[in-house]
Amino acid sequence: MTSTLAPGATLPVEVEALMKQLRLPHARAIAGDVLATARAQRWDPAEVIKALLTEESAGRARSMLASRRKAANSPPGKTFDVWDESASSIPAPTQHALQTLEWVHRRENLVVCGPSGTGKTFFLEALGQKVIEAGMPVAWFSLEHLGMLVRAHRADDTLGKAIAKIVRAELIIIDDVGLLPVGADAAEGLYRIVEAAYERKSVAVSSNLHPSGFDELMPKTLATATVDRLLHHAHLCQTSGDSVRLAQALAGKGVTTLT
Repeated sequence: MTSTLAPGATLPVEVEALMKQLRLPHARAIAGDVLATARAQRWDPAEVIKALLTEESAGRARSMLASRRKAANSPPGKTFDVWDESASSIPAPTQHALQTLEWVHRRENLVVCGPSGTGKTFFLEALGQKVIEAGMPVAWFSLEHLGMLVRAHRADDTLGKAIAKIVRAELIIIDDVGLLPVGADAAEGLYRIVEAAYERKSVAVSSNLHPSGFDELMPKTLATATVDRLLHHAHLCQTSGDSVRLAQALAGKGVTTLT
């Protein structure tokens, strides 16, 4: 069956109505052209059905992917297509193993810690996109957002429900722990997420501090309970080196040259 479609055939009103009723928007969008091509090239009826169902399936997959990306609330644009593994201090075999997502299927955690600008957030963003592309939901938070969530839901006693909704995601990413002072609400939010996800879902954390230093950010008892659950089934990656962002800026690669 050729992929070239003849333009502009009119879809019978009854057929279009049925396709609307059955919620086949992607097949309906190309049905007229498919029918015109089928007549011109004398397709077998099975080929027409196949073409329409193939487009509907592909369209639904595109829509679901877009929905998962929107629901994740993660920063856009960072994928492994533009990731330079040679510039990362994370060993290449470790990078490759994490990209298989087997650790997510095993409900294990990931902690990436190290100095600012060493690719921690980029790496987690790219992993998050890979999880989404694999058909699994992702939730992305900063500690500031967790603090806001705790305050908002504590007021009407719905915090437990909010946390339960978050851990429906297969991977929960918490970015930049230790970059700013941690308030009591954010510390509680971090603990609640880690505790609720423990051995049920995967949590990935990026941090300027090694988890052993989390008691510098929050009360020691809360930090101990959080780190205990976070690290029990976790892969720990430590980055090092100078800031990639600063190096690019000093080399004039952070902006487009003015003309």
